[in-house]
Amino acid sequence: MTEHEHVRVAVIGSGFGGLGAAVRLRREGVTDFVVLERADSVGGTWRDNSYPGCACDVPSHLYSFSFAPNPDWPRTFSGQEHIRAYLEHVTDVFGLRPHLRLNTEVKLMTWDGERLRWVIETGRGTLTADIVVSATGPLSDPKVPDIPGLDTFPGKVFHSARWDHDYDLRGKRVAMVGTGASAIQIVPAIQPQVAKLTLFQRTPPWVMPRVDRAISGAERLLHRTLPVTARLRRGLLWGIRELQVQAFTKRPDELGLVEQLAKRNMFRAVKDPALRAKLTPDYRIGCKRILLSSTYYPALAEPNVDVVASGLSEIRGSTVVAADGSEAEVDAIVFGTGFHVTDMPIAERVVGAEGKTLAEAWSSGMKSLRGATAAGFPNWMTIIGPNTGLGNSSMILMIESQLNYLADYVRQLDVLGGQAALDARPGAVDAWNHRVQERMKRTVWATGGCTSWYLDDNGVNTTVWPGTTTEFRGATRHVDLAEYDLIRTPAQVPEPAQVPAQVPEPAQVPASTTARPAPRTKKKAEAEA
Repeated sequence: MTEHEHVRVAVIGSGFGGLGAAVRLRREGVTDFVVLERADSVGGTWRDNSYPGCACDVPSHLYSFSFAPNPDWPRTFSGQEHIRAYLEHVTDVFGLRPHLRLNTEVKLMTWDGERLRWVIETGRGTLTADIVVSATGPLSDPKVPDIPGLDTFPGKVFHSARWDHDYDLRGKRVAMVGTGASAIQIVPAIQPQVAKLTLFQRTPPWVMPRVDRAISGAERLLHRTLPVTARLRRGLLWGIRELQVQAFTKRPDELGLVEQLAKRNMFRAVKDPALRAKLTPDYRIGCKRILLSSTYYPALAEPNVDVVASGLSEIRGSTVVAADGSEAEVDAIVFGTGFHVTDMPIAERVVGAEGKTLAEAWSSGMKSLRGATAAGFPNWMTIIGPNTGLGNSSMILMIESQLNYLADYVRQLDVLGGQAALDARPGAVDAWNHRVQERMKRTVWATGGCTSWYLDDNGVNTTVWPGTTTEFRGATRHVDLAEYDLIRTPAQVPEPAQVPAQVPEPAQVPASTTARPAPRTKKKAEAEA
């Protein structure tokens, strides 16, 4: 990379979002782009999370790109190694490796208003880009709580997303902190190996059985021979989840039956009434992410496992102390405490048109236009932005919708011609965010009686999409220019036409580099998500 390298588009990150963006750009005829990746290989969260038992809780045929079907998924719910291999395969099949810049961490992105481009400082030099697509994802930067005494703990400490494979847990006394999606996979994977496992649980999750099985050779052969069968399978998986959305977003009371199924799953494995009481949630199912496992409860019932229904509050030497005062001696601490989702660190590295960072712009809460663009940050787009998460279906569906929006964004700039930028209007961002939050009030995430990682420090759900994937696909199919300011360099702004002396001169209008295009149609301008 040279200091003066310039590209049409710079994509940040090489997980599903970044690779999907790269494929879509090539399909649109854009080849002047780079994919900046801080690690030494592609894969995003499926590269970073390699802990024992790591797997997806979305069926394999739905957790893949529609434009890159995989007929050879080995299981109905694929493991981390299979998903990572799939992303490597996508990288090769679509010829993305020449565009990759591995081991290239983005340090700072600054908008240059005079040249209408982004100046991107990386660990390997500086480049500029007309458009930035941030695909770092919300599950990329681990969150470790600030526990008093942690820095003096003499044993081993690591986060689930930074698993130390060189450390042997066999025969060790291990503290597992957290009961989220990672923890319920780690616990049954390591329980048979460790001498003692102490699980620190602040809030018990709702856990449904994970009906996983090997996909037979005959099924895979059928999908290879008749690709339509794989599409039908994917369509069925998608349709079932679309029908479930109503219960989450409009009729949470209908989830009572699902709660009974989850309790039955627990009662089959856990016979101890005291342990059952610890593991039974006191909030509506779906308020926090519903977890899938058929091995979690059986592992907790084993004699070498102790469930502490309290968070970890202090560490004294090799002694871990819970908020309820209980103590345990441990050799290792594993944090399954999630990620920086509502306070993504990448936001601190993006400096917009007004000289403030995206983190500063989002200091009172993340918000964007259609989950993609932010006011004051021209030609900057995020994949899996605010309120694009899902609680019951595949995020790949949402990513592909945002790729449609990206494609039309690039087309609109091409049609406008010259050197141009689009900046989301604050009013449009506020209007979109208001509609989203109004819909959120009826959802189980707002009424279910829990505190989840979907909520920011102000208690606002800036994470989840309160509708179907079909609705989001419609809302992101095209870019509405009425929601954007068109920015050009001063040299490109046309001078006012000369007015004959005998005609009264119109009122003077201050010169501006910003043109405000009219809505395409009244119907389009009034459309709601």
